[in-house]
Amino acid sequence: MTRIHIMGEGDPQLIAGLQEQGAVLVGEDEQPEALILAGMFKTLNLAQVLEANPQVKWVQLPSAGIELYAEVLGKFPNLTWTSAKGSYAKPVGEHAFALTLAALRGLKARALATSWGSEGGISLNGLRCVVVGGGGVAAEIVRLYKAFDTHVTVVRRTPDPVEHADTTVAFEGLDEALAGADVVALAAAATPQTRHLLNAERLALLAEGAVVVNVGRGSLLDQPALVQALTEGTLRGAGLDVTEPEPLPDSDPLWALENCLITPHTADTTEMVVPLLRERVLANHLRFSTGEPMLGLVDPAQGY
Repeated sequence: MTRIHIMGEGDPQLIAGLQEQGAVLVGEDEQPEALILAGMFKTLNLAQVLEANPQVKWVQLPSAGIELYAEVLGKFPNLTWTSAKGSYAKPVGEHAFALTLAALRGLKARALATSWGSEGGISLNGLRCVVVGGGGVAAEIVRLYKAFDTHVTVVRRTPDPVEHADTTVAFEGLDEALAGADVVALAAAATPQTRHLLNAERLALLAEGAVVVNVGRGSLLDQPALVQALTEGTLRGAGLDVTEPEPLPDSDPLWALENCLITPHTADTTEMVVPLLRERVLANHLRFSTGEPMLGLVDPAQGY
């Protein structure tokens, strides 16, 4: 039986599921073997709990992106760390797809319109798309794009093929992949290497009238460069679910642009996430108990 301490307010169905699997839920001062984070990082004393409990072997993080936990990961690199990466792929991929169509069709401008206006917008069919990232969200975006008559290139850390993609290249091939692309979807992890990977120079590589979508992390995109490209019209539009910083200040120039649709990091809402995280945690508890490989393993050195 695994002694588990849940940090934060636990989902009652998760608690019941763990108990049905034979887990013993304990307090942080009762020698837990595993920690499950069920709340926001900034409200938890994770480092202190780990320092007081050297017997902990496994920590389950609640999010797919783990940059907020980088410091703690660095202090305890020998633990088994698992994240929610891949768990939220379907809702986040769906949101990225919706933002793509909204940007291509100019839907923010039409939503704000108070008169008939002129025709506008282009179809996704026939376009060259680039998806940056190699995880579950990127794979789901590829699957949805390929339901249309598109050519999709995936750019990821390694050139290992992604299902449904026409081409997969490593990050060294990013510039070549972006040259002439009509759609770029960002779904990569936030690391020092990926910060502002889509900058002014790379935005200039895209086809005239291209669109950019970001459901990864705000740090992937150089926002001042995006504002300039959207203002000058070299980009048709953008759809952002993540920004830098978050929340995006009301004074930020992105809000005033009719060709930029922003959603407040809601590609995966709490209502969507809770059952998906529960499924991941229960699966990982069984794997931890039987010594099987864990899902969503984190590499502290890589940062995801």
